[in-house]
Parts: sequence; structure tokens; C-alpha cells
Amino acid sequence: MKTTLYKANTRGHANHGWLNAYHSFSFANYFDPQRMNFGVLRVLNDDTIAPGMGFGKHPHDNMEIITIPLYGDLEHEDSMGNKEVIREGDVQSMSAGTGVVHSEYNKNRDKEVKLLQIWLMPKKRNVTPFYDQISLKLEDRKNKFQQIVSPNSDDAGVTINQDAWFNITEMDAEKELEYKLHNPKNGVYAFILEGDVSINEEKLNRRDALGIQEVELLTIVANTDAKLLLMEIPMS
Repeated sequence: MKTTLYKANTRGHANHGWLNAYHSFSFANYFDPQRMNFGVLRVLNDDTIAPGMGFGKHPHDNMEIITIPLYGDLEHEDSMGNKEVIREGDVQSMSAGTGVVHSEYNKNRDKEVKLLQIWLMPKKRNVTPFYDQISLKLEDRKNKFQQIVSPNSDDAGVTINQDAWFNITEMDAEKELEYKLHNPKNGVYAFILEGDVSINEEKLNRRDALGIQEVELLTIVANTDAKLLLMEIPMS
């Protein structure tokens, strides 16, 4: 097993007033040649957007973009004709493919919105752009894995153009879960949203991350009440 520990306080940070962003990998004005990606995982931004503020219309191409709201309401509009609001419990994916333009705003003027935005390099380039969004029951992730992203349209979660599987769980203290990889050649990037956990005996705290390779099974123990996201992704 090969692991890389990413402590929360080593992430890039930019506070623009309307946007407070933590970058797990090089992004915008944050550049670290040692933190360009983990396999096909290119961006993991932990964003807080001020009331009524957001990102105006901007383009993307050949990138898989997954948005996971943690608190509040995010309004999305794009050139494919989608205009949606996503909230905690929702997951959104957008395969940018040949090109798409979109905007994202905090829908509310009285509270922040907190979200994760994740970019994966695609399996195939220049596909026709497509959009997916689902609403999930938060209770279905209690002490078990809830799949939120997959490459298969008939499987649980939003569909993306990459052989990747994301799962989220909320664990009670002292609970233990096992995660078996779909493909042993894949890696897993584990991101701790809340609490303290141990993954294959590596201790992690809130907003820490662990990149794991050359393993088929993960054993996860919640040292406190905890919430975490597992991203199983190709390493090349």
C-alpha cells in the first residue's frame, strides 16, 4: 500500500471576500508543483460563497465537474439550458466535453453556501456535453456508504465520463466500515469532511485527506462522529 497524507492546513487558501476557498490542488493563484493532481483528480475546492454572490458565466471544456453542496442553496445555469438549484443532499455533475458555459450563485441573500467542487480529467475527450443532478436521502449514508457518482447511467449516483466512483458516509463514533475497490489499479482519495477517522490505521482529522494506491480494501474506523467522502479514481 502506498499513501500520501494531505493535512488540512497545508492546502492553498484564497479569501476574496465574497469567496473563501481552500484548494487541495494547484488552482488559480495557488500553485504547488507537488500538488497538481492525484491520478485523474485535478481539482478539489472547498468553497464558501457569501450571500447573493457567485461565479458569473464562464467556460469549461474536457473536464468532469462534480458539485456537492454542504450547506445552503446554489443556483446553476448553463448553455445546455439547465437552470437548477442544488442543496445539501443533492449532487450535480457536468461533463463539459466539447464546451459549456455556466454560472453559479448563492441563491440566498441571508446565508452562506458551502460546497465542494471537484474536477476530474475525462475518460474520453470532446464528448457532447451532458448534465446530471440527483437528490439523495441523508439517512441513507448513516453508518454505510452512499454512492453518489459512477460511470454507469443505470447505477446509483450522477453519471460522469470517467471510470470513477464516489461514496459518502456519516459514521457514529467507534463504527467501522470496509470499502472494496472496483478496480485494484485505481486509487482512492479520502477527504474527511467532519470528525476524526482512521483509514488502514492512518489517523486523519477534519479536512485532512489521504491518497491511497496499491490496495484493494480499506478499513475505516470513526474515532469520533465523522463524515467523509471517498473518491475512487483511475491513476492514469
